[in-house]
Amino acid sequence: MIRARTRTRPAECPALSLGSARAVANTVPMTQRAELSGLLDRLAVDELVTAYAVTVDDGDWAAYRELFTRGGRVDYRSAGGIEGEAGQVADWLAGQLARFAVRQHLIVNRRVRFGTLEHDTGDTARVRADYLNPMRFAGGGSGAPDVECGGRYDFGLLRTPEGWRLGEVVVTEKWRRTAPA
Repeated sequence: MIRARTRTRPAECPALSLGSARAVANTVPMTQRAELSGLLDRLAVDELVTAYAVTVDDGDWAAYRELFTRGGRVDYRSAGGIEGEAGQVADWLAGQLARFAVRQHLIVNRRVRFGTLEHDTGDTARVRADYLNPMRFAGGGSGAPDVECGGRYDFGLLRTPEGWRLGEVVVTEKWRRTAPA
């Protein structure tokens, strides 16, 4: 037999007496604000990771530099590249990627973890995400990509007065495929 659930009216529920309601009113919104703040941070971090991929794919090196903290570093050594300050790496990427008319970073399986900085939880974050990056040489036609690679990004982020910024990016290339010549 299925029984219908009955609703208790507030006047009948001791937990919702006027005294209890004040205690709940002071704690529930705080919890909701904390949850909302965490959700907004997660969305902002996700947007920053997406902006990283878009700036590289579009070759917008000025915007790329703006994604980083002062002194932010990038390590592309596992993919045959360099490690250095974000501006230096942007210059290197601009030269290396100029030969590709089409670039498309797909950054997936994002795992976000917030950390503590000077006792303030949530002012740092780590993101580990996998990537797939098909690229086509300039003048290469419209068929399959000439080069594809995949691997993992490890992003270290910091909350700044301007919002979330990248302090560190480490690329771990796991595989690369090139089209036969």
